[in-house]
Amino acid sequence: MTRQLKRIGALVLQNFWWKVASLAIAVVLWALVASEPELATRVIVPLEYRNLPDDLEISSEPVGTITLELSGPSGELRGVANGGIHPEVVLDMSDAQPGERTFPISGANVRLSRGMHLVRANPSQAHFRFERRMERSVPVQVRITGEGRNGYVVAHTEVHPRQLSITGPASRVARVAAAITDPVDVSSVVGSSEFRVNALVDDSYVRFESSPQVTVTVTMKKI
Repeated sequence: MTRQLKRIGALVLQNFWWKVASLAIAVVLWALVASEPELATRVIVPLEYRNLPDDLEISSEPVGTITLELSGPSGELRGVANGGIHPEVVLDMSDAQPGERTFPISGANVRLSRGMHLVRANPSQAHFRFERRMERSVPVQVRITGEGRNGYVVAHTEVHPRQLSITGPASRVARVAAAITDPVDVSSVVGSSEFRVNALVDDSYVRFESSPQVTVTVTMKKI
């Protein structure tokens, strides 16, 4: 027992003054932080989400950014303003189901650095509409411009591939009748010519499963 006490005493006395200095520095730093004035500020952060089920799509226009009113030591808030650790708003959508759902913006989904506190969020909720994902093939329609300017009109057009696969929220995919190509200018074409152009769908929530580029072959005839 006496030997153990001597060993503990030796460990305590080893580098004793360094340990005292470290403790003093820690106390000074704590005092400086504790004496910092409590301030408040507002920051605008993007709304993020994670764990959306693979078979679901967001079909509503979600809130893009959240304004957070924060309070905390002045040093921490200055750090945010100067590009330090930025707050994050992250929603967990792992249990989302088809239909509508509102997520509160609170301390549970706002990530802040130590010492900072969330006063309020604006908006304080984020509303979403979820739908099942749908995939289908739609025909490609060729858009022609410049026909007749050089005394020729279109006799025949051919596009490859003739159909493209699209995917997205079921209700939006169902409304897409066709994929439309970028304009194909035939004002200087005599005979046949081949063009490589991109196709598009007029819905930002619907996307192509593969490359939207198609090959259009145009054959002209004299008026």
